[in-house]
Amino acid sequence: MRCEIRHTTEYHYPKPAWDSFNEVRLHPVQEVRQTLRSFHLNVTPEAEITSHKDYFGTLVHHVHVHEAHTELRIEAQAIVDTHAVTLPLPAPMSVLEDVRPRNIEFLVPSPRVPAGDWPEIFEVRRPGPKDDLPSFLSDLNTFLYHRFTYDAKATGVNTPLAEFARHGRGVCQDFTHAMLGILRQLGIPARYVSGYLYSGGEMRGAEATHAWVEALIPGYGWLGYDPTNNRLAGEKHIKIAHGREYSDVSPVRGTYYGGGQGKLDVAVHVYGEQ
Repeated sequence: MRCEIRHTTEYHYPKPAWDSFNEVRLHPVQEVRQTLRSFHLNVTPEAEITSHKDYFGTLVHHVHVHEAHTELRIEAQAIVDTHAVTLPLPAPMSVLEDVRPRNIEFLVPSPRVPAGDWPEIFEVRRPGPKDDLPSFLSDLNTFLYHRFTYDAKATGVNTPLAEFARHGRGVCQDFTHAMLGILRQLGIPARYVSGYLYSGGEMRGAEATHAWVEALIPGYGWLGYDPTNNRLAGEKHIKIAHGREYSDVSPVRGTYYGGGQGKLDVAVHVYGEQ
């Protein structure tokens, strides 16, 4: 599938701001499941733009606006070809033993996915060493989809995972953090993925950047699971970045002097064709 993405972030300030410095993670990755055809980053007013790759391999753009301004517009445009995923072969849970030491960063607690008895809290059965890993991951994806209610107004970007567990309502970030907490407590390396979703009106979470989980299946690699929509991350999922949690992949964040209390507007449009 060919997908065209336009992601616009606008800041409006009641007073002039200056020395605005932003980290921008909006560049889709190039990997087996997707091919990046083009990417353009447009900033108004004129800005100094540099880039580097972070610890997880994400291309990060640094946008620095020196002059005084009351509006800042950052628009990312990309064209990406996505490809169908292949399914992994059956594999027992015991195959994870050899890969855990090399993927410890995706097993340990993090601020938004803290340590906890998440399998018990979310009422998930702990699998045995002979249980099939791909089947367990697929079943968990389905379970979380039915267990929780998608509600864009129920949580915010800083809502703790424990609060989502109590109320059972939230957005893709919450579904993803919940699945991460469960998998890590079970010794399954798992990472947070940010990206876009071409919905066509049939899936949840397409109005902004989307989030899903990638779990490590030895002998196969990382496979994406979208518990918000009970799907594998396939041709309609466009990946930007991965990390331990949302904080590692937030699309745009920054600082500035002056300006007062700014207003943020974000618009995401994803167009796709087979």
